[in-house]
Amino acid sequence: MPDYKEMYLIMMRAAEQAQNVLIEAQRKCEELYVEADDQEE
Repeated sequence: MPDYKEMYLIMMRAAEQAQNVLIEAQRKCEELYVEADDQEE
């Protein structure tokens, strides 16, 4: 019988890691945007 609990946990961990990657990318882009805006002034 498949271990559904383990499969669920694997998927949830992967989803959390993916979300963290996207959040970090967004933060970096926001920093670049703010830095570029500061340089224009």
